[in-house]
Amino acid sequence: MTFEEILPKLKQGKKIIREGWGGFELYVTLVSGEEYEGCPVTPYFLIKTSDEGFSSFAPTVCDILADDWKVVEE
Repeated sequence: MTFEEILPKLKQGKKIIREGWGGFELYVTLVSGEEYEGCPVTPYFLIKTSDEGFSSFAPTVCDILADDWKVVEE
């Protein structure tokens, strides 16, 4: 799938990944509806890795143009 095709699924709460990644990355998820000190936080992406927990994720141009995105089944 392309990023444009997978983005609606990510917004629905699905976890996604690129098939071309080496396995260290487990999935990308969208976080929304959060608050900090009583103020709303804009939505953001997190990536789950196999050893460090979660990190922020910003798709690169290569990620956006890739067509190997898929939904992770858990």
